[in-house]
Order: sequence, then C-alpha cells, then structure tokens
Amino acid sequence: MVDRYSGGRVATAHDTVGREQALATNRVLRNTYWLLSLTLAFSAATAGFAMVSGAPMLSIWVVLGGFFGLLFLTTHLRDSAWGLLAVFALTGFMGYTLGPVLNFYLTALSNGPQVVMTAMGGTAVIFLSLSAYALTTRRDFSFMRGFLFTGIIVAFLAALAAYFFTMPALSLAVSVMFMLLMSGLILYQTSEIIHGGETNYIMATVTLYVAIYNLFTSLLHLLGVMND
Repeated sequence: MVDRYSGGRVATAHDTVGREQALATNRVLRNTYWLLSLTLAFSAATAGFAMVSGAPMLSIWVVLGGFFGLLFLTTHLRDSAWGLLAVFALTGFMGYTLGPVLNFYLTALSNGPQVVMTAMGGTAVIFLSLSAYALTTRRDFSFMRGFLFTGIIVAFLAALAAYFFTMPALSLAVSVMFMLLMSGLILYQTSEIIHGGETNYIMATVTLYVAIYNLFTSLLHLLGVMND
C-alpha cells in the first residue's frame, strides 16, 4: 500500500512537472511568433517609409554600428519590458536600411517588382516550411550550434572582404552561404524553443528576425544577378 501510494505520488509529481514544462514551452513559442509577426510588420512599415521618402543608402559602418549597438541593447534588456522597445528599435532600424536597397532593385531591373516579390515569397516559403518541419518532427537540432556559429562568422568576414575589395564572385558565394546558414538557424532556433533550450521569447524573436532578414536579402541578391 505504501509503495503504491508513494509510486502514485512520484508519477503525479512527474506528470505535473511535464505539464508545466510543456505550458512554458508553448508560451515561449506563442509569444515568439506573435512578437515576430509584429516586428516584421513594423520593419515593413519603416522600409516603406524609407522607400517613399527616398532615403539614401546608409554607410556600411552606420548599418553595422546601428545593428550591433541595438542588438547589444536588446540583449541587455531582454528580461524587462524595455526589451520589447529595444526589439522594435532594432527591427525598425533594419527595415529602414532595407528601403533604399529595395528602391535600387525596383529601379535598376526591368522586372524589379517581380524580383522583389519573388524574393519575399521565397523567403516566406522557406521560413514556414522549415518551421513546420521543426515543429512537427520535434527533432533536436542543437548539434548545429557550433557549425552555425563558425559559419556565420566566416560568412560575415567574407562579406566584408567582398564589399571592400569589390569581388562579385565572392559576393555571390556569400549570399549562397547565408541562405544555407540562415535556413539552418531557423531550424536550430525553433528546435531550441521546443526543447526548452531558449526560454526568452525576445531573444528567440531577434534570432528568427535576423535569419529572415538575411535570407531575404541573400535571395534578393541572387535573383537580381540571375535577372541582370
């Protein structure tokens, strides 16, 4: 009787912990996708404003400084309500930097609108497909952490080299690298949320937003070259 009663209590406690973990994971996942949707919409609004106002291309140093500065601020404030404002500041800034780039493709290519829309559609399909795969299979992609970290650093340095030394071939290779790395990052981050490796929805949102942003710009670059 004692063993049965004790065993029943252990099982009940274990089930309770499991339910609490599942609820916490679902809450992080739900908050992440809600915030990601809002930040993408806000980023699109700031990009549209930059396009309509004819904003010029920003210096690479301004873009990098703004991005890393706001990323540091968001990371520092991730556990407070101010972190939400930091997220919108970061994504709004990145959207604004995208406006002049979109204007360039729209005017430089004869089928510019088609190229931009194809890049947007392709990005959406890739993100939704990879997210759905990670959510339905519930595979653990944590093994990709080291590869992604190293790959992103290498691709970033290669992108700087291609920019400063004007190397079109390397630039194309970097775009392909970023498409593959950002696809892997989407799988990895979604898996981290599912398996409890990421419990902060603000940081999860930032990671997924950066993946989508780089995926879109890389795909846009490749499509632009293929069409001209």
